[in-house]
Amino acid sequence: MADMKKTLELMTQTLTANGLTRVAVKLDDFEIEIEKNLPPVVTSVNRIDETVAIPAIVATKAPSGKVVKAPLIGTFYEASAPGKPPFVKVGDSVKRDDVLFIIESMKLMNEVTSEFDGVVKEIYVKNADVLEFDQPVMVIE
Repeated sequence: MADMKKTLELMTQTLTANGLTRVAVKLDDFEIEIEKNLPPVVTSVNRIDETVAIPAIVATKAPSGKVVKAPLIGTFYEASAPGKPPFVKVGDSVKRDDVLFIIESMKLMNEVTSEFDGVVKEIYVKNADVLEFDQPVMVIE
């Protein structure tokens, strides 16, 4: 397992240092492939065909501003109904208590409001994505 971790770290460094979008290595019965911004996949070519997803190891810059996190598990909705405009978009100014998005959990629609004034700098999720508790959703600066 330590060799696998070291191989993944070297592949990630090679990817980043050389501006590549994909790097692959084949070792005996295993093929390891890493793609930038996509979860890499390790595939075994033994008698049992199995695929195991490994989280991407990507160096990211820490966001400036305040990160809005999901207060509960559920489905993210950017608007109050299909076809309606989103509550906020990147570049929008928001005030404290403005609705930012909705999380549907257990058939209940929960409005998530801003805790501060600012401008939406980044939104990490897409409409109808399933959110985990405390998952970063957007950044307000």
